Amino acid sequence: MKKHVKHAALNRRNSGQMAPFELAVLGTKCSIIRELVKEVCLSVNNRFKIAYADASHNKETLEPIFDDYTFHNSGDLANNRSYHMNPYTDKIMFSGYDLVFINGNHYPGITQILILDEQKEASVLKRIEQLDNIAFLINLNHKSNIFDCLSQKHPNISDLKRYSINDIAQISAHIAKLIEANTAPLSGLVLAGGESVRMGTDKGLLDYFGKSQRVYSLEMLEKLNLNAFLSVRKEQKLKQDKVIEDSFIGLGPFGAICSAFQHNPNSAWLTLATDLPYVDEKLVRQLMNHRDPSKVATAIKGKNKQFPEPLITIWEPRAYPIMLQFLTLGISCPRKVLINSDVKIVEVDDDFIINVNTPEEFSTVKKDIHK
Repeated sequence: MKKHVKHAALNRRNSGQMAPFELAVLGTKCSIIRELVKEVCLSVNNRFKIAYADASHNKETLEPIFDDYTFHNSGDLANNRSYHMNPYTDKIMFSGYDLVFINGNHYPGITQILILDEQKEASVLKRIEQLDNIAFLINLNHKSNIFDCLSQKHPNISDLKRYSINDIAQISAHIAKLIEANTAPLSGLVLAGGESVRMGTDKGLLDYFGKSQRVYSLEMLEKLNLNAFLSVRKEQKLKQDKVIEDSFIGLGPFGAICSAFQHNPNSAWLTLATDLPYVDEKLVRQLMNHRDPSKVATAIKGKNKQFPEPLITIWEPRAYPIMLQFLTLGISCPRKVLINSDVKIVEVDDDFIINVNTPEEFSTVKKDIHK
């Protein structure tokens, strides 16, 4: 008898206690931790999107009567709302950040930075089980020593890199390397699942270069060392490896991108449509070289076009929950997601991103290519 399973076996995005990548800072006063986070953010914030999770020490604070959102045109949002911590909603709230600093005196984090403060040995001992993945150590002053309890738990702890609390540039550089090491790998997705109504035949099977365009596109992405997949509708029934069938049905390219994230939510996805025959290896490489993982996406836009082209775009893992939010609003247009999100734009000549949708356009473009 087949065992009853209550929940679908979905792939999950890698995450720590609160966020995809987090650093819990602990070992000294909360005020010193906050100041260190502030200094590091001033040093690296133009490169990464960073948040800080802390606990309030104000014992007189009450849950607000109403949620208050005060907007400013500078981009500042003052927010005072009712929120109770939850291991699921916390991860959604922090899913869009490159790094979340956590005040480790209050909450655990999957990776830790330990500040050695001789006055806080008892506090460190209290949290010794929390210290299981220390990235590096920071000396609060010249008297800082490694406590016996730390040496007992981590015999090789003295081998860890150690900085002075004033070495902000070196600490920031180390943290930047940790963030970069956590950057999602990039996979390729050839969008070959369109119904090709105007063309009258599958656009992915059209031959511009001596082979079907979907094979040509797949080989081009593989040549660029991408782990590439074909995105197709279930009814196409392709019998080959590395195919991702639409699990979001009837949503076109939007559903194809979401289906890729469902397949692997820990990868960024470079999408390439089969109806863009002028897109070549040089242009794709240009897009990859300009990738900004701190953004929702990195997208191509024609220099004289008003909007970016969502079908030749790198979508970061943080785009997935955003796309699902748009879907709850009844919006399944990937271009609308790009227009209304924080994205990196790469401008190219308009001629590179000509869509071919009809037999007449195909005939004209193929003649032009062979010219």
